[in-house]
Amino acid sequence: MYSTPTLATRFARNTRVLRGDAPLSEDQMRGAAPSVFAEGKHASRSERYTYIPTIDVLRGLRKEGFEPFMVAQGQSRVEGKAEFTKHMIRMRHVRDDSGHVSTKPEANEIILINSHDGASSYQMLAGVFRFVCCNGLVVGNVSNDIRIPHKGNIQGEVIEGAFRVLEDFEAVDASTEGMKALTLQSEEEHAFATAALALRFGERTEDQPPPPITAEQLIEARRPEDLGHSLWTTFQRVQENTLRGGQPGRSVQGRRIHTRAVGSIDRGVSLNRALWVLAEEMRKIKR
Repeated sequence: MYSTPTLATRFARNTRVLRGDAPLSEDQMRGAAPSVFAEGKHASRSERYTYIPTIDVLRGLRKEGFEPFMVAQGQSRVEGKAEFTKHMIRMRHVRDDSGHVSTKPEANEIILINSHDGASSYQMLAGVFRFVCCNGLVVGNVSNDIRIPHKGNIQGEVIEGAFRVLEDFEAVDASTEGMKALTLQSEEEHAFATAALALRFGERTEDQPPPPITAEQLIEARRPEDLGHSLWTTFQRVQENTLRGGQPGRSVQGRRIHTRAVGSIDRGVSLNRALWVLAEEMRKIKR
């Protein structure tokens, strides 16, 4: 039985996203990410390009116990290309989730990225979903990053890749628990947020205007559950504030603004992974 999605919104101008608290049905997914169901490859692809619709791959993964809980699709300004653009699906395996609302604070997720216009190979990544803030993390340097070109037996290779990512969750869980066990001093929290600020808005020299917000704003908690000084809670606050935006700041011209959410699938994944690597490096230093 499928539930009504808990979130259906545009994170930014160029991305449509849908997440449910139970596995998404194909009808629900079709409304948010039609490119998952593309009936053919984009006209720009050659004969060497092996076309298998993402939905066929997903159906194969479902038979192996993987269920989709989130889907996103980037938009395109090129006429006729919207049905083929990059899309992302976040899945959980039955051994990690029964298909119901979890009593655990996090759930391990496998992230599938693909397109039918040549913008992406099939890509498999490890992720962690935090229920309290509906926040989807992307694991950095403690798991496999699997890329499968559009050639040969794509469906079989993607399913095999999903199980390879699944095996990495032992290392992901160890990394998560290690972050939770470490307490940061205020100057260490500030250093972490300063590095994240540079990742989000770029390095700034003395003769350049400052970023629109401060490192202190990235450390601010949005809810009581995020309070605390562990590396994990600091990481969560900084990650959410970095990617979701909505914080008051100043533009280069000095105008009052609110920071935008990161809407691009590629930019969101790269920032997410970079922040995880940053947290892992902080954990190694503290350990």
